[in-house]
Amino acid sequence: MANASAAFDNYAKSKNGKRRGKRMGAPRFKSKRKARLACRFTTGVIRVDADGRHVTLPRLDTIRTHEPTVKLLARVQAGTARILSATVRHERGRWFVSFQAEVKRDLERVARPDVAVGIDLGVKTLAVMADSTGEIRTVANPGHYDRARRQLRRASRTVSRRQGPDRRTGQKPSKRWEKANAARNKVHHRVANLRADALHKLTTAVAAEYGTVVVEDLNVAGMLRNRRLARRIADAGFGEIRRQLTYKTRQRHATRTIAADRWYPSSKTCSGCGAVKATLSLHVRTYQCDACGLVIDRDDNAALNLAALAVAATTGTGVAGDQDAQAVSKPRGADQKTRTTRPRRKAEASRTGGATLPHQRQTEARDRTQAEALTLW
Repeated sequence: MANASAAFDNYAKSKNGKRRGKRMGAPRFKSKRKARLACRFTTGVIRVDADGRHVTLPRLDTIRTHEPTVKLLARVQAGTARILSATVRHERGRWFVSFQAEVKRDLERVARPDVAVGIDLGVKTLAVMADSTGEIRTVANPGHYDRARRQLRRASRTVSRRQGPDRRTGQKPSKRWEKANAARNKVHHRVANLRADALHKLTTAVAAEYGTVVVEDLNVAGMLRNRRLARRIADAGFGEIRRQLTYKTRQRHATRTIAADRWYPSSKTCSGCGAVKATLSLHVRTYQCDACGLVIDRDDNAALNLAALAVAATTGTGVAGDQDAQAVSKPRGADQKTRTTRPRRKAEASRTGGATLPHQRQTEARDRTQAEALTLW
């Protein structure tokens, strides 16, 4: 009943305009055929056994685990952790048990606390990272799903030839269909595991090195409506990268993650002089500035502009807001709705495209330039 009450409360707040995010509909009851198999234990015997290979849960008794539990056991025995509850769930063909624990943990110092990094996410290249010292690094997109598509096609054809279930007629699946479906699911589960492993390694390395991480506030749900790029965008995991960076920087290292405003023109802004292009098509992969003549890769240019926002947000003139820091002003960087017949405007003092570097000069390129320079690193 508590979950139903929370669902109705969120629905009421969304209807009255008190809840941020996408508008929520009326709550619906979950179907036992579609809901994830999971249960949570909050009372009773919940412990990690002393051998580090078994856990004891209410009604389920003692269960052997595939992975050792020595890390959690050591903290419990040392008195630096206290188990509050346990959740058992079925995910990707396996059963997992996760413990909610209250842990006393020391913060880990990052390798370069005074350096900020801007991360530009993409499809061909998963991430382009440019820090405040000018160093640019690229992370290739593993493309786990694309590499497994041939194997998935063969497995799916095998499943389609078998006699599957039909809820309308009450037909039950054959044993051969269940075996073929399990083989196909195994391929999907492996792709998901490889993707999760790669994203965790990337975000852990970034959070452990930089004191400030600047990412884009991407409209991933809207990007997935593009039928030409939806598969690759979903395989890249843009939203998961931002989610992991947020909690890893805050909880492990006490650093900060800054999300640039959704309409900040990171790709259209010149990282050399600060001039902003009126339009920049997606197929144009090399940025050429009409004002200063800078020629640079499109993703490298966007990453440099995101790195420049770190100091802009600190000084209160950027377009980003940190959850742990105080709110900063958000100058309008790009028009949310554009028209091809819209008349050209002159540069105004109240409109800024983003942060500028000390060596940047104020020259107009097509529609507008930065209004004022900021003193950065």
